Amino acid sequence: MIGLIISILSVIGIVSYAWLVFLSPWFIEVLKITAFVAVAIILGIIAWIGYTIATAPEPKPIEEIEKELEKTVGPIEEKVQKKK
Repeated sequence: MIGLIISILSVIGIVSYAWLVFLSPWFIEVLKITAFVAVAIILGIIAWIGYTIATAPEPKPIEEIEKELEKTVGPIEEKVQKKK
């Protein structure tokens, strides 16, 4: 049911936008708003990615990761070898 409602609203949106762009006297304003919104969304996504990268914690050095793996994987490997 929700999918049907979304489909109907999408078609209404397409028809409305087509009328605004091709038949209304405000087509230039509609195109300006559309272009602004599209550019703002793209730049907003880029800003979000940049913020995420800037605020991400620094990765651990490989040596630390190797030590942690030795602590956790080492006992598991010993148990597997004992079962054989």
